[in-house]
Amino acid sequence: MSLQIPASMQRITDFDNTRQSPLPRERLEATRKAALAFHERFMDEPKVLFYKSINLIRVPYPTWYGYSGVYAQSAYRFPFIHILNRLFVIQYRDFAGEVKTLLFSPSDIDGNRETPFFKRLVEKLHLPKSAQDFMAPTYHSVESALASTGIRPEQVDYISYDHLHTQDLRKWLGTGANKGYFPNAKLLVHEQEWASTSALIPCQADWYCPHGIDGVNTSRIIQFTGSIQLGRGVALVHTLGHTEGNHSLVARVKDGIRVTSENGVGADAYHPINSTINAVRRYAQATGAEVILNGNTLEGSNDQYISMVMEKTIAGASVNPDYPNCASSSEATPYWLVPQQQSSFLIGEAEFGKAIV
Repeated sequence: MSLQIPASMQRITDFDNTRQSPLPRERLEATRKAALAFHERFMDEPKVLFYKSINLIRVPYPTWYGYSGVYAQSAYRFPFIHILNRLFVIQYRDFAGEVKTLLFSPSDIDGNRETPFFKRLVEKLHLPKSAQDFMAPTYHSVESALASTGIRPEQVDYISYDHLHTQDLRKWLGTGANKGYFPNAKLLVHEQEWASTSALIPCQADWYCPHGIDGVNTSRIIQFTGSIQLGRGVALVHTLGHTEGNHSLVARVKDGIRVTSENGVGADAYHPINSTINAVRRYAQATGAEVILNGNTLEGSNDQYISMVMEKTIAGASVNPDYPNCASSSEATPYWLVPQQQSSFLIGEAEFGKAIV
């Protein structure tokens, strides 16, 4: 297992000292200031060669978690929202000038069903398979999503996730003599996230796939500390809080900078004061909250709040200036099974550039 990033990557030091103060407000403002400077610097980066986000599967998700705190003093007529999980395919030049391919959030849909929370949910509802398919429809597998780009599995250099909730890595990286579906890929993971998976407490373990990393060859794992820039126009920025080792994908693309994680479930979470969802907007007005946490584990709510402000400051405005360019890896989206669900603005799927195949 490597504890040193490849020479073709660079450490990012912009945020190293932003959370040193004992005062939460000072930590927030120091992080915001650093994120604004990072945004300006990253806007001067060349655009990545190729970027595509692709719908994988939508799943029901507790409203209580998706909009943490919002409904504590009011009723919501339906206990679930629907979130749409996506794969992100990025090609870029590293600092050695070589073309690299990164898959961000490649979810093994079948393997991930073993996540205790979702497994209990399915068992509790007692739904037949046909009904489950209506409740959680699949649009693409990772395999078919990648095939739609023309990129071959052996071209994939790296896979990464903002954190390892629900993820089973064995299919992709293999175990033992089996090299997995991506025979040349390595996992990029924050060292704290990797450490956490080996010693979870119950509130964490409910969201991690049992045995999801068992037997994976440690030579396929690259751990990093802090934040790193993978190459021209693409970075992984440590955004602790949702988990201690959470990190976010930052990509320079045609419409500016896109920032991706599951810290928030969509535009309403990242700029609630402009939300057309009455409860979300009123909560932001009443409390002054700049963001709404995705709070299924709340490993560090203060840090997650600061990280979400950091993300939206790095991203800047989207094509809709009322909302930042935060492309959530699981975006809350309307679905006919949940007629009450609203979304003020959808980032949706996107494609920029041309894949190198």
